[in-house]
Amino acid sequence: MPPLTLGRRQSFFEFWPLWLMYLPVAIQWLFLALRYRSLTLPLIANPSLPLSGMVGIPKSTLLRQASGSLQETILPWYVTHKTNEPEATQAIKLMAQLKDKGITLPFVCKPDIGCRGAGVKLIKDKNALIEVLHHYSTGAAIQCQKLSDYEPEAGIFYVRDPDSHQGRIISMAFKYMPYVVGDGRRTLKELLADDPRAGELLHLYQHRHQANWDKVIPENEPYRLVFSASHSKGAIFKDAAECITPELTQALDHLMQQLPDFHYGRLDVKFQNVDELKAGRSLQIVEINTASSESLHIWDSNTSFSEAIRALLLQYRLLFRFGAKTRQRGAKPPGLVSLIKHWQLERTLTRRYPETD
Repeated sequence: MPPLTLGRRQSFFEFWPLWLMYLPVAIQWLFLALRYRSLTLPLIANPSLPLSGMVGIPKSTLLRQASGSLQETILPWYVTHKTNEPEATQAIKLMAQLKDKGITLPFVCKPDIGCRGAGVKLIKDKNALIEVLHHYSTGAAIQCQKLSDYEPEAGIFYVRDPDSHQGRIISMAFKYMPYVVGDGRRTLKELLADDPRAGELLHLYQHRHQANWDKVIPENEPYRLVFSASHSKGAIFKDAAECITPELTQALDHLMQQLPDFHYGRLDVKFQNVDELKAGRSLQIVEINTASSESLHIWDSNTSFSEAIRALLLQYRLLFRFGAKTRQRGAKPPGLVSLIKHWQLERTLTRRYPETD
């Protein structure tokens, strides 16, 4: 990864409530709904996925549709459901099932229905898995995934017009998972308070690291603050538009053609190094986020408010445009009731998930 240079410690809108950030999007949505004569037209932009994956749709629904080299590029995953048996018993059975899938400790555990990094956990041993299972209600779907070979990660927003065989990358951002380095004198709280950015965001870290909050971190020991590469959990995003190349776009075109009727979404991608990323090689896909995806460069502290809003408005104009074209081909927009039910389901489930790492 390129060295992290903060510039501004944070933008003035970076941690606004989502409803406020998305108010211009809501206004545009209503305008476009009148223009296209459908309030839910964006929900068929990816017609092979219910609601285009907007809300309340399992991650595995899309992953199961992948084939060929795309399937091979996605990190191996497995979905289980919480049972009534003791967590220790289920954990032993689950680890055996995962081993058959080539997934061994440490691995990643996350809700199959979720968003914005909710409930993502790094499982290092059986006891950690037992603790995670304890947080889920019976019947809940849990996705376990192989840990990537690479540390660097990027969020790549890819779109392809339904009338075209070639797509384009409209945004790319590097994801940095911050850490502090101990000096043998200061506590974790003091180390964070003295950091230019983390000192202003203690509320993001304190609850998650409460057990070590007043612990002195040994000298030269790095202490990782975030595992899940989610901005809302404290990861740092930096615009990487300068690394978008024809080679990378061509590689994604080849991969995404192996996902039926996929036109719009963000790929969370692990990569070996920047040169390999630019060449479209040595990629490992963690997730494919769909209709509710964001262009992650908007959360770069140096991105202006006007640029962030322009990027969001562009995204939703494309959703309506792609939805209109799939409607011409016979797809029918779902009703609002279906959208509301899925939103309520996701909201209810998210409240129960374990604390994100």
